[in-house]
Amino acid sequence: MILIKNVELFNPKSMGKKSILTCFDKISYISKKINFPSNNFPTVEIIDGDDLIAIPGLIDLHIHINGAGGEGGFNNRTPELNLTNLTLNGITTCVGLLGTDGITRNMGGLIAKARALEKEGITTYCWTGCYSVPTRTLTDSVRGDIVLVDKIIGAGEIAVSDHRDSHPSEEDLIHLACETRIGGIISGKCGVLHMHLGDGKKGMTPLFDLIDKSDIPFENLLPTHLNRNSLVSKQALEYLKIGGFIDITTGIKNEGDTAQSAPELYSKILKENISPYHVTMSSDAGGSMPIFDDKGNLTKLTVGLPSTDMESIRECIKMGLSMEESIIPFTSSPAKFLKFEHKGSLLEGYDADLILLDKKLNIHTLISKGRIMVQNYKPVVYGTFENS
Repeated sequence: MILIKNVELFNPKSMGKKSILTCFDKISYISKKINFPSNNFPTVEIIDGDDLIAIPGLIDLHIHINGAGGEGGFNNRTPELNLTNLTLNGITTCVGLLGTDGITRNMGGLIAKARALEKEGITTYCWTGCYSVPTRTLTDSVRGDIVLVDKIIGAGEIAVSDHRDSHPSEEDLIHLACETRIGGIISGKCGVLHMHLGDGKKGMTPLFDLIDKSDIPFENLLPTHLNRNSLVSKQALEYLKIGGFIDITTGIKNEGDTAQSAPELYSKILKENISPYHVTMSSDAGGSMPIFDDKGNLTKLTVGLPSTDMESIRECIKMGLSMEESIIPFTSSPAKFLKFEHKGSLLEGYDADLILLDKKLNIHTLISKGRIMVQNYKPVVYGTFENS
């Protein structure tokens, strides 16, 4: 058991000063004051939270846990992420995925990496597939993967409007969305089709066409990278206004002529009186971030970092957003959208995934599934092959 005493709690709503008791992997009690019998009571680890802020652990729904890349050749394949790459950056739940390369990276390797991180101490899920359509699967279909594999919650990242995609037809996308949705219905999972939006001329047009010409609900579709240029950012606002849900990439900064940072686009969305529960944010960590010229030649290659999630929260607050508004896209919004029960909030009976921040919003302590993973700004639990 862990008792966090007298901490400022955001749920993500502000709840004032509270004490939080965790027991095994759950939050068992939240109150203004918690006392224990003096005799014959199990050992409780006590954390003084007087100068700290408690928020839910971050949910990153788009992260290349077993590496990605390869757009510049085999030497450009990005490495796998280690446990502390995630915990030191506040991530207690992640959804792993493949990207451009569905050949040298495959679903078997992705599932294995997800299970390894789960064993080491965080919660993991996966999207099935990669950029291409027909996409890569473990079973004979996307529907089969979602129904039969516990880790798989939907399909992604399927690429559209990108010179690296397989140019799926309108019928291809509708069929894939239907397969994903039905897999979710049968298995009780979210059944979301998670789509990568590139810099192509059509932007989000394929997504608008999918909505217009099929019966797929908005709740089964989640486009991402929508802050990458002015075209898709503008279309994202239109999509939100008709009821859609979007994911914004924290790893995309104000680079080039039209890219926007995640906090910048999010702030514009809130000013349009759009619910923050229609927005999620994710890092694209571990994924390559290539820059191509107008002829499709690779000119620069960087790697997404998990640190951009917490950096975006700090930037949101610096821009004048409240703590609640700033953390919703990383906590309660993805938990609700992806049907992660008992995640994304600090409530009794919920998973004991939480972050203790200092007044500068640096991570002082991170608890995942009731286990202290980071304490006094340093990891206390390492991945199997990490040097402690």
